[in-house]
Amino acid sequence: MWPSPPRCRSSRRSIPTRPLLSLKQQQLLTSDALRNHLRLRAQAGGSPDRAKVAESILKQEMAFERAFVAAGGLLMAGPDPTGNGGVLPGFGDQRGMELLVEAGFTPVQAIQIATSNGAKFQGQFEHIGSIAVGKQADLVVLRGNPAERIQDVENVELVFKDGVAYNPAKLIEDTRGWMGLQ
Repeated sequence: MWPSPPRCRSSRRSIPTRPLLSLKQQQLLTSDALRNHLRLRAQAGGSPDRAKVAESILKQEMAFERAFVAAGGLLMAGPDPTGNGGVLPGFGDQRGMELLVEAGFTPVQAIQIATSNGAKFQGQFEHIGSIAVGKQADLVVLRGNPAERIQDVENVELVFKDGVAYNPAKLIEDTRGWMGLQ
């Protein structure tokens, strides 16, 4: 049995020392959802000491993930709703991979954790979770090389879903101001 990683209410909401949502992400939210996100983030901040504690807990969680993998665990990743509007579809996955690299994983390991490990856990790796002949795949085409520079996961050129290519700029434009509606 693995011990639970350390948790803190403030680290689940937001860590004020961490970057805000990008301008692109902020523009996707409804004005009410953005105001609510910024309000909850400010409330989570509290004192500088509280921010230091939250940052310390995040670092402990990252060390736990590294130790889990080093011990043979199969780490999976995916964004969880924060309750404060800080996790948007697609963007949360990108940020998760960046945080895995910050935690000490290589970019290739972070991509594997975010893609194929879930398929392996579900016993579906022969069908999904990587790009190979005969496998089903929803995927993105990126500009750059995220295997060398993980931030390149943000440079999405095309999105493929069920074999159909979508323009990510058009998807973003079509959803601008809609995220956060109930």
